[in-house]
Amino acid sequence: MRLLFLAVLRSHTGNAVTAERVRDHLEAAGHMCVMKDAFDFENSSEIANLIKAENFEAALALHLYRGGRLLQGHGIPFGIIFGGTDLNEDVNQGEKIEVMGKVLEEARFAVAFTESMKEMAQMQWPHAKGKIYVQSQGIATAPNTAFNWNAFLQRSEINRNADNLHVFLLICGLRQVKDPLYLVDAFSEWHQEEPNVYMVIVGPEVDPVFTREVKAKVKRTSGVRLIGEMAQEDLHAVVKNCSAVVNSSVSEGMSAAILEAMDLEVPVLARNIPGNVAVVKHQVTGLLFSDPQEFVQLAKRLISDRALEKEIVANGREYVRMSHSWQVERDTYQNLIRRLEGSIQD
Repeated sequence: MRLLFLAVLRSHTGNAVTAERVRDHLEAAGHMCVMKDAFDFENSSEIANLIKAENFEAALALHLYRGGRLLQGHGIPFGIIFGGTDLNEDVNQGEKIEVMGKVLEEARFAVAFTESMKEMAQMQWPHAKGKIYVQSQGIATAPNTAFNWNAFLQRSEINRNADNLHVFLLICGLRQVKDPLYLVDAFSEWHQEEPNVYMVIVGPEVDPVFTREVKAKVKRTSGVRLIGEMAQEDLHAVVKNCSAVVNSSVSEGMSAAILEAMDLEVPVLARNIPGNVAVVKHQVTGLLFSDPQEFVQLAKRLISDRALEKEIVANGREYVRMSHSWQVERDTYQNLIRRLEGSIQD
């Protein structure tokens, strides 16, 4: 079956990584899956022309509003994967709620990453009950890669000779919803007390205006570094060498960076928001903080309490193994796409 897959495909973002993984699942089942960036299309008539020109038989979209709205009314069956933006931000805008509700009426199925996302969607659009499925993001074990940690520290302008060095890694695209500046001031104060602790922000420059603000702030702040996006293999190697992976987002659907850190046996410090609470159990699979001061307290505890670190790492790895199986995710999407095949045959 020839499938059109619409998603927001900014390089090295969670959306792009998820979309690539789902496409791989579908192509493994013998489908031809063509990915297109939803932001490249202004209206559904452009999609209609694409469907006709490419002879697509069915479609899939990541994000109910950003992608799903473009698939309405074309006469081909389609499914939807909810994004965090759908339920954390777009539901607060009346016009978007109405559009998303209509998309759900036409969609043959919808996928939520967590039970809480499913519940939120069903409360907002009761007519969609029965077609929303829960499938957590699957995590494939990262391969071991050679990496020069000292070169990374040099690139980050970190004192490699500091005794008992601790690097906290914040992985995110530079946009406001990821709130990369949330911890900067508190962390800088900690660094001034203990020069061996650093925070490194790693990620693509998604929002040019906000990126300038982040760069300016980091430049005048001690103990915090900013480097550009990295290839996934290199990023995984950096994660393995850091003291903890940090998430400070205002909202999340399901953070792949958190899950990958758990899989790589690295502690996680995450902001206490619904999307993070869905995957991080405080003091069991990670640590949750509600403000910058609490973050510093927990970070200090983490690097001084080896027993706590070992317990969190072991629990996190087991949680990912049990709840975020790559194979289960593959089976789910392949089964759901068969529903689209069945509707074509009918």
